[in-house]
Amino acid sequence: MSMCTITSSYKPEEARVPPAIPIPKPPITKFKIALCQLLVTADKERNIAHARKAIEEAAGKGAQLVLLPEIWNIPYSNDYFPVYAEDIDAGVGASPSIAMLSELSERLKITIIGGSIPERSGDKLYNTCCVFGADGKIKGKHRKIHLFDIDIPGRMTFKESMTFTAGESPTIVDTEVGRIGIGICYDIRFQELAAIYAARGAHLLCYPGAFNMTTGPLHWELLQRARAADCQLYVATCSPARVDNASYVAWGHSTVVGPFGEVIATTEHEEVIVIAEIDYSLIEQRRTYLPFQKQRRGDLYQLVDVQRLNTGKS
Repeated sequence: MSMCTITSSYKPEEARVPPAIPIPKPPITKFKIALCQLLVTADKERNIAHARKAIEEAAGKGAQLVLLPEIWNIPYSNDYFPVYAEDIDAGVGASPSIAMLSELSERLKITIIGGSIPERSGDKLYNTCCVFGADGKIKGKHRKIHLFDIDIPGRMTFKESMTFTAGESPTIVDTEVGRIGIGICYDIRFQELAAIYAARGAHLLCYPGAFNMTTGPLHWELLQRARAADCQLYVATCSPARVDNASYVAWGHSTVVGPFGEVIATTEHEEVIVIAEIDYSLIEQRRTYLPFQKQRRGDLYQLVDVQRLNTGKS
């Protein structure tokens, strides 16, 4: 029996329901990405102005895609979230953080993954990431799906669900630098979400995140490399810089990982702008070297994209 016949009998195309979308040809093959690992203070106006300078600096270094950290405009704290939340849907006048990102993306002609900020929508709060195209418009909005509720006695206790409501939809966006799947911090722990993005044809997964001093050393790089290797695509993360006397201390170590799970660029915990090159041609090369996308056992297991299945989108 030929290898082709054996593979066919395993029904790899049925391992994704609906069937996986072939990865599209990206609008650009090579480009620079910037991870702005920002130092966040209790002064919101200062943080917005500081982020503006960092984005301008990154664009000046040739970055066509800029990624900001999770909760970059205020400290990461349940005490701050409801006080400084912004109504994104009410327009730029009600959201100074969004206004700044929109203005810069249009003026600098770059794509911005706007980290995340606390969003107020009616009587609910969300941990929300907006994606801006080079025209300054919001191309996608991701509300953190998996809320960070953990309790490691004597080391780390935090419950985002005390203030935030969980998002209800995966977010994948076609941008000037390719098809990007968005997650926020704790979302990276859930391989199913990354697999859904891969099955929708993503080139790159971006995770603004703020892992802490307990889980960061153990899992931050491990999870990034796992998601990249699992899906054979690029993964980029961006953390706030570490503030040792903060109520929540971020691990830092913003990173870009390639489609073989290799670390392309990373840093320590200080404030810094990490610049790296993305080369999408490596995705096809790596998938040719290790073609497990075609070797799945659809006769034994399936990943169901509930949203695509219910909406009837192919």
